[in-house]
Amino acid sequence: MASDQTGRTTVGQGDITQQTTDAIVNAANESLLGGGGVDGAIHRAAGPLLLEECRTIGGCPTGQARITKGYNLSASYVIHTVGPIWRGGNRNEEALLASCYQNCLTLAEENGIQSIAFPAISTGVYGFPIEQATDIAVQEVTEFLKKAVTVHQAMFVCFSREDQFIYEKTINSYGKSR
Repeated sequence: MASDQTGRTTVGQGDITQQTTDAIVNAANESLLGGGGVDGAIHRAAGPLLLEECRTIGGCPTGQARITKGYNLSASYVIHTVGPIWRGGNRNEEALLASCYQNCLTLAEENGIQSIAFPAISTGVYGFPIEQATDIAVQEVTEFLKKAVTVHQAMFVCFSREDQFIYEKTINSYGKSR
């Protein structure tokens, strides 16, 4: 597990559904009713009450975030965000992805959440290039934590060792360039 210079941002490889942070982030689709990848794994691990609560929310637009209970997860909360589908980079994808991180962290702050775990939003079937997505993720989380009152710890949970390496490299270079 690697971390930034402050120790407030960490990176690890593993299963996001097994994290013991106060909240985990779900890379959801706009319906919030489950799907594949991280979304499907979180819904399966949390149990049917998560789907039941998500049905009452009415969806979530791309770039926004919604919060639910964690149900059968170790995390007390799931913050659902809808990342952009990569369409070449000319359709506001970078700003929408940045908005995902900002909105998740704002919801965490508003709900008294001290620790949060993020997957690599939009980098799976949504096709966002991992290096670009990681740059955005690290910048948004690092800058938010500088002014956060409640949120003290953010973790990036990578599915693959390759993604973990990219996050570690980005965090290390971000700390040196700021």
